[in-house]
Amino acid sequence: MFASAQFPRADLAPPQRAGAAQEFDLFVVIDFEATCEKEKRIYPQEIIEFPAVLVDAATGRIESTFRTYVRPRHHPRLTDFCRELTGISQDDVDGGVSLAEALVKHDWWLRVAGANKGGDRRFAVVTWGDWDCGTMLESECRFKGITKPRYFDRWINLRKPFEAAFGGGGRSKLQDAVRAAGLQWTGRLHCGLDDAYNTALLLVEIMRRGTTLSITGSLAAAPPESAPQKHKDEEPPRQLIPCSGAVCCYCGVLGRGGVVTVPGPTQGRRFYCCGNWTAAAGPACPFFVWAMLGCRA
Repeated sequence: MFASAQFPRADLAPPQRAGAAQEFDLFVVIDFEATCEKEKRIYPQEIIEFPAVLVDAATGRIESTFRTYVRPRHHPRLTDFCRELTGISQDDVDGGVSLAEALVKHDWWLRVAGANKGGDRRFAVVTWGDWDCGTMLESECRFKGITKPRYFDRWINLRKPFEAAFGGGGRSKLQDAVRAAGLQWTGRLHCGLDDAYNTALLLVEIMRRGTTLSITGSLAAAPPESAPQKHKDEEPPRQLIPCSGAVCCYCGVLGRGGVVTVPGPTQGRRFYCCGNWTAAAGPACPFFVWAMLGCRA
């Protein structure tokens, strides 16, 4: 169900915490890998590797690691580009679980560690950038009708404390940031678990330099504490922005229309998604709606 720590614990020395007490007891570092194609958009994009690394804020040590592969529903065959980029094989995803199952397994892993509801150790999700929680997980859960734990609604984008500690531009690549911090990259780039582990190394180095880590990003109606909830019924719906009678995304720009071409129950259905999309960064917001019958998308 989840992996034991696969990396040397001695690599993470206790941070020097002078005057930099952390508001969280644990950090859960994640780095999703998803279906992709070279210079071409895959829609809907789906998570295929779900990794996490649990870091003790007081000692800077890795307590446990988690990884499960996720079986994509709409594009079950990985592209050659995706396999080469991530190192994930077709057998890995064929033997994987659904995203809903992956979320349950991840939640149970945290429960065993005493980091979620019922435990007394407060934690925060940590990512490199806002894509993992702000775009990828949120948009896929909305598209598939999956209720995710609400601790994913708030996160720490480590780019921001990295910039405070080391300087540099806001678009720094993870591997460059690790090296700029004087650390050695471990493992394979674009392997989700290896990327999460290296992000954890960088996290500890930032703490060692006296930086206090706080929440930097959140979705609507995120809870005040990092405890999972079973339902999100109380979350108010996002407001759509009128756009001259057309469909606009949360960014306030004209949404992108499309038609599902993958065989299945939704084949042929029209939809609108974020119009503020680029090949480099993907969608800027998780907006997605099905088009009304008879409407053009």
